[in-house]
Amino acid sequence: MLKAFKKTHDYLVEHVHVPARRVLMDEINWGDRLIAVKGGRGVGKTDFLLNYAKEMLKKNPELAQRMLYVNFNDFYFTEHSLVDFAGEFVASGGTTLLIDQAFKYPNWSRELSQCYFRYPNLHIIFTASSIMRLIEDNRDIGTIVHPYNLRGFSFREYLNVTLGLKLPVYSLEDILKNHVEIAQQICQHIKPLHYFNDYLHHGYYPLFLEPHDFSESLLKMMNMILEVDVLLVKQIEVSSLPKLRKLLYLMLQQTPCSLNVSSLAEAIDCSRSTTMNYIKYLKDARLLNMLYPEGKQFPLKPTKVYMQNPNLCYATCTREPDKQAIAETFFYATLHGNHKINATDRSAMFIIDGKYYMDALATTPQKTGIRYSAIADLEVGNQKNIPLWLFGFLY
Repeated sequence: MLKAFKKTHDYLVEHVHVPARRVLMDEINWGDRLIAVKGGRGVGKTDFLLNYAKEMLKKNPELAQRMLYVNFNDFYFTEHSLVDFAGEFVASGGTTLLIDQAFKYPNWSRELSQCYFRYPNLHIIFTASSIMRLIEDNRDIGTIVHPYNLRGFSFREYLNVTLGLKLPVYSLEDILKNHVEIAQQICQHIKPLHYFNDYLHHGYYPLFLEPHDFSESLLKMMNMILEVDVLLVKQIEVSSLPKLRKLLYLMLQQTPCSLNVSSLAEAIDCSRSTTMNYIKYLKDARLLNMLYPEGKQFPLKPTKVYMQNPNLCYATCTREPDKQAIAETFFYATLHGNHKINATDRSAMFIIDGKYYMDALATTPQKTGIRYSAIADLEVGNQKNIPLWLFGFLY
């Protein structure tokens, strides 16, 4: 049995092709014994696991030979337990299990916990849907798991993939203080604005690398998120799927927007509380982002709702998103992973980390204000006017 899984493992590791090394690879403490790689569907979690195994094959061949990738899509796990499988793996000298599609296994969290305590020399790295609650309300693994979030490609990663470059990451503080010099240095090699609109349309998801129509692939992925991730993980009745799909469609039509819960509830024929829960599910599934004032959070109504990334704004053919909406969506999406981003009652769109007041704008304002402005049509900035594309170098 282990030989069959090992054969599959070797084939997948040999043939995995990851055109750009993800920043998360260096952020994870690989010494931890239970690691979760969370992320929305389509961001490349499976390839990330396999690429880790491929890197280990070069860095530490002995350790790599004691790794095994398994996918819970395999029908083997409909009749055999993870605990018994892990026990056999450890008995054969295995030390690291790479588990994909963990949520497909009915007792995944309980048995992961059992493996953790029963086999103290075993390391488990598993992929998890962004909608899975690994720490909150999870009595099995909440105190022992170390979750990390894998996001879609940043603009920097997109450029590295499409142009074969090795452009570096810059911190927010670097960009705010030295944006003119950084932008001038990058522009010596490429013209970022020449590629920026393509990224906004289709560069976030690795789907654009596949030989399929991106728009069709994106729609298929979004439906899979609703039909599998949301319904299965949240154990929602299938009869609710049309309401979830309609709610998502309404969000695609309206965002960025303030939230009229009563109107949405009436439109999908649900109570206000159920509608708010559905909106939270869409956020957890990495389809929406919600912007709150400092100190506020769900279940309170957000100040504004955005699509999770700009690619999603183009997912419906019935609406052509305007440039201002795209600018705000990109800005929120690229900052919120590593920074605290909130609404503010001052004359600015966002406050970042409680101290930087910032706007995201489609075009350059007539006057430079006291706050920072991230501007979509700017290649190289001046004073507090910063090119929007440069914030795509934060990871």
